[in-house]
Amino acid sequence: MSSALEGATGEIATRSNAPAVPTPTLSVFDATMITVGIVIGAGIFQTPSLVAGIAGSPTLMMTAWVLGGVLSLIGALTYAELATTYPSAGGDYTFLTRAYGKNVSFLFAWARSAVICTGSIALLGFILGDYLTRLFSLGEYSPAVYAALATVILTVINLIGLRGSSRMQNALTLVEISGVLLVAVAGMTVEPSAPAVASASSEGAGAFGLAMVFVLLTFGGWNEAAYVSAEVRGGPRAIVRTLVVSIGIITLAYLLFVASVLHGLGFEQLEASQAVGIDVIERAFGSFGAQLLGVIVAIASLTSMNSTMIVGARSNYSLAQDWPALRFMGRWQGERHAPVVGFIVQAAIALALIVFGALEKDGFSTMVEFTAPVFWFFFMLSGIALLVLRRRDPARTRPFRVPLYPVLPLLFIATCAYLLYSSITYAGSKNATYVALAVMISGGLVLLALRLRRSPPNKSRHTSGA
Repeated sequence: MSSALEGATGEIATRSNAPAVPTPTLSVFDATMITVGIVIGAGIFQTPSLVAGIAGSPTLMMTAWVLGGVLSLIGALTYAELATTYPSAGGDYTFLTRAYGKNVSFLFAWARSAVICTGSIALLGFILGDYLTRLFSLGEYSPAVYAALATVILTVINLIGLRGSSRMQNALTLVEISGVLLVAVAGMTVEPSAPAVASASSEGAGAFGLAMVFVLLTFGGWNEAAYVSAEVRGGPRAIVRTLVVSIGIITLAYLLFVASVLHGLGFEQLEASQAVGIDVIERAFGSFGAQLLGVIVAIASLTSMNSTMIVGARSNYSLAQDWPALRFMGRWQGERHAPVVGFIVQAAIALALIVFGALEKDGFSTMVEFTAPVFWFFFMLSGIALLVLRRRDPARTRPFRVPLYPVLPLLFIATCAYLLYSSITYAGSKNATYVALAVMISGGLVLLALRLRRSPPNKSRHTSGA
């Protein structure tokens, strides 16, 4: 009996000493609010006028937004199969590791940590700072100060724990959606000053394709749901519901918004507007409405910042699982349901980018432009990964299979390839492409240094059969 007791005690001790890992903590509603919060940001208050001017007619403009929702749903179904088959806090990192190996996935994680997520956090911080500065200026660098404060405060909230962060995210996202709906209601309650007629700026298929670039950028971010796939309660099917419901909410909100501003401003004024939401709100509710919308846009930026932080830190955590030199980012605090060091590293890089943006006059636009080619390149590789893994891992249990395979994944891959081409071709500054290339080269040098270390990388958790 004593040996049995010793064995049981040893087993309990082993379990207690086991490292903490992500566990199902989020409901489908929580995960949906995180996803919607990432996608519906300040972009929807800016892009409708750009899309209208490029499309050249109300019909083509509305078609572009509908098609954006359809293409996003196709992408979501592709990701749903990957996320339910390989649920992990790594998201795309896991898919790329399994399909192409550690070299490609490392470069993706490097780009995500150095540019994609942290750059998005900095950009959203500047949008927040711009609106708050209009209410209360803190001096010459006021937008940067607000951006830095928001980054620090949101990081601290996330370090306290995922439950508190997700509750705050739910509340902010509901306010954000309410702002979009408020503009929609305002647009429908005022009479347009001019009929919706086509402009002379339409240039056919080329113009429509460019309009789709801005539409799909506004829809971008739903794939981040894959990063919390291992933390959603309800099993693999829960992540499918999260993705589909999220795309449905986003598409409905966008179509209502665009249709309402078209009705409230008329097509010509919509094309010329620099702030469609504020223009519509002012016509309906006066200057108070414009101030209220400014606060809502600031909240939208804050919401997207928090969502991006939640999923971005999990990329750092997953990267650390595979590389001994980076294992300092791989500690998961079980009681907080958070990769603490991953959050701290992410915040440090984002703060550095905020300083860079404050010192450079064109820092904001440069960061926007150099993130796009990198993002769409790896997004395309994730779509191709589904085809690779279907062939390489046929025996794997797949709780969800994308319908009409391989047609839908191929459509998704083609869309990403076109947006990669467009993000390079239509960049306002070709220097942005060179900066993106420099980031990837620096990542390659770091990868080479890690490979030359004596100790080999850990056996990847993302390539095992578990």
